[in-house]
Amino acid sequence: MKVTATTKELKTEIEGEKASHFLEDILAGLRQHPKKLESKYFYDRRGDELFQKIMEMPEYYLTRCEMDIFKNKTAEIASSIRAEQTPFDLIELGAGDASKSIYLLQYLKQQGTDFRYRPIDISGNILSVLENKLKDNIPDLDIESLEGEYFDMLHKASQFSERRKVILFLGSNIGNMELEEAYRFCFELRKNLNKGDVVMIGFDLKKEPNIILNAYNDPSGVTASFNLNLLQRINRELNADFIIDQFEHFETYDPLTGACRSYLISLQEQQVKVGHHIFDFKENEPVYMEVSQKFSIDDINKMASQSGFQSHGNISDSKEWFVDAFWTAI
Repeated sequence: MKVTATTKELKTEIEGEKASHFLEDILAGLRQHPKKLESKYFYDRRGDELFQKIMEMPEYYLTRCEMDIFKNKTAEIASSIRAEQTPFDLIELGAGDASKSIYLLQYLKQQGTDFRYRPIDISGNILSVLENKLKDNIPDLDIESLEGEYFDMLHKASQFSERRKVILFLGSNIGNMELEEAYRFCFELRKNLNKGDVVMIGFDLKKEPNIILNAYNDPSGVTASFNLNLLQRINRELNADFIIDQFEHFETYDPLTGACRSYLISLQEQQVKVGHHIFDFKENEPVYMEVSQKFSIDDINKMASQSGFQSHGNISDSKEWFVDAFWTAI
């Protein structure tokens, strides 16, 4: 009984810390000029469902492009990460439901590769979905899920094992950072790795602007619902009173910088309460939600070399719209 009580207390403490961080980040973002909401909080249960729908949309090419790589070039991926057959931990940052990486996991198991899979995600809900899915499809897979922020969990994974690390960071998640932040991320990632560890990062390439814009501004409104769902989450979890119909989704793409940015626009002058805090919104005031950065091959190689990595190849989809880049820590 003592152990059970302690476990419950620990779980309550962790949930309390998460709620506190959520509130702090939302309040800090709404106090900024311009106002900003962090995209990492998109992913509650409803947000997970909406993002699954986004990935199925005909306009959202990113998932299909990277899926093309994982389905049809699995052996090439495995060759790029195995490094003389030495055992390794395969650590996936932002694993989601492993819809792409499952092809690699199955291939590695079929080849008798000695590895352990450690998916990391901020969403405990999606990790539960992932574990059930892999239990059904690869029952003998050595797996240990880690719920939390990337580097916190990567540090934890390093304490568990001294084996060589292979990091998967897919879906062009690197593009959901401002460029300076992306460089800091890669530099911090290198600090958490040893010489010879391998990183596989998905990059969405610069291409015809309307192809990119349509992927984030679909006519069916799923992306809009995905963004607006964050307001509903804030209402539910932080005792706020956002009126969802008084905000609309707006998307832009700059072909020079490669930055695709999403906003929520306040449709009228209004006040919103978050707990005991009151925020004023002007009519047509934007709330910055997310960037989806696009890259050239030169951009990718520059990022690798300036972050302490050596690029050792890229694998592209059949349309050459997307690449998975392979970097080795030096």
